[in-house]
Amino acid sequence: MIDLRFSEEELDTVYDRITGFIADTVAEAGADGAVLGLSGGIDSTLTAYLAVDALGSENLHGLVLPGEVSSEGNMSDAERVARDLEIGYDVIEINPIVETFVSALPEVEGDHVAVGNARARTRAVLNYLLANHENRVVLGTGNRAEAAVGYFTKYGDGGVDCHPIGNLYKQQVRHLAHHLGVPEDLAEKTPTAELWEDQTDEGELGIDYDTLDAVLALHVDGPLSVAATSRVVGCEEDVVRDVDSLYERSAHKRTVPPAPER
Repeated sequence: MIDLRFSEEELDTVYDRITGFIADTVAEAGADGAVLGLSGGIDSTLTAYLAVDALGSENLHGLVLPGEVSSEGNMSDAERVARDLEIGYDVIEINPIVETFVSALPEVEGDHVAVGNARARTRAVLNYLLANHENRVVLGTGNRAEAAVGYFTKYGDGGVDCHPIGNLYKQQVRHLAHHLGVPEDLAEKTPTAELWEDQTDEGELGIDYDTLDAVLALHVDGPLSVAATSRVVGCEEDVVRDVDSLYERSAHKRTVPPAPER
């Protein structure tokens, strides 16, 4: 494993930078606080901890949005985080909404990617419905590894006002979470977007996060060639090329929709 963890001094600097960013984003928007979707996963949990430190628990409103394939354990963890941090939160079942969409286009039933993305977009609509009503901003939970390879739903979990942990590799997310006292079982749990049954992030990506982090840091974000990255990381060159391809093909997700040149 390539060690991308922070030094003790860097941890404090990163913490200050992210909490300051959250506070500044809310203040500059003239907002009264933030809305955060709580999934029970490490990314949303770490973002919740940082947002509470930045804004105060009274200024963060959580939404727990279980769908048909959401596990009881993850939803329980999401509510646990809200209670531990003393965040006000609501639980809203999204399945009736998603079923309405699917009934309008019955041919998509059984397409787990299309329906899974509809679940993510339904959650985004509810986040903004609440945020608009309460004059809040919507905090995203995406990290650098997911953003770089496009592992998020466009206009779903990618549809937010800001990504506080968007520059952290997954390894760094876990490290900062441990530093802030996030419980071990939450910090080290298997990542899953739960967009369809038995889905895991690493299973869908076809690569573990430690390897993905290393390839991104050394090759996509760094100066090493495919061959050099393969040697340092200890993976096949095809793995590095696959990550390259994911990065290039998902560029549209990281930019605003294009328009023709004038």
